[in-house]
Amino acid sequence: MSNEAKVLIGISIATLAIVIGASLLIGGKPATQNAVPIANAESLVREDSYKEGAEKSKVTIVEFGDFQCPACGAAHPIVKQLLREYEGKITFVFRNFPLEMHKNANVAAQAAEAAGAQGKFYEMHDQIYNNQKDWEESGEPMEQFTKYAEEIKLDTEKFTQDVASKKFEKKVKKDIDDGYAVGVSATPTFFVNGVKQESGIQYSTFKEIIDQELAKE
Repeated sequence: MSNEAKVLIGISIATLAIVIGASLLIGGKPATQNAVPIANAESLVREDSYKEGAEKSKVTIVEFGDFQCPACGAAHPIVKQLLREYEGKITFVFRNFPLEMHKNANVAAQAAEAAGAQGKFYEMHDQIYNNQKDWEESGEPMEQFTKYAEEIKLDTEKFTQDVASKKFEKKVKKDIDDGYAVGVSATPTFFVNGVKQESGIQYSTFKEIIDQELAKE
């Protein structure tokens, strides 16, 4: 065999190894939470951010979400399942990141914030996600949001006035700005203890990471 043929064979083998290795990296899911937390972690959770689950815990999950986003709607039951399974052990924080492409996402975010001002952010958060198909393409989404406000026993007059006056527009904008600051470019984007999750929305992956974090000293 000529030297030239040997070189060509060597190159081919090396190239195949690289392709196989890349495929494994792309197709596999992370088994460990080894990534370095983001530098500007203070942008993840603000003093006025609403928490669900434990007030303080070893594991904090932060979601930047859009209430009209179908993928966020699909992630919602996964988050609720994790909160039930790890009751008292994890903290969940939702940050608003309404996308311009979703016409009702911003008003939905402000409706959730208006409910939060009355102590029921996550009650409204759940109603909005659980009934996403009822309002997502509506020309009058506030009709549905006001209905949810009644169901969770808010002061509906104050609720509607707060949303109409865009009282929480600056807070929603701050959430968006914080999202950009920590590298959010799509919804939903999750961070677990400051580490951005790149492996998609999978219950098993979140569970694995949470268990690893809880097991740490």
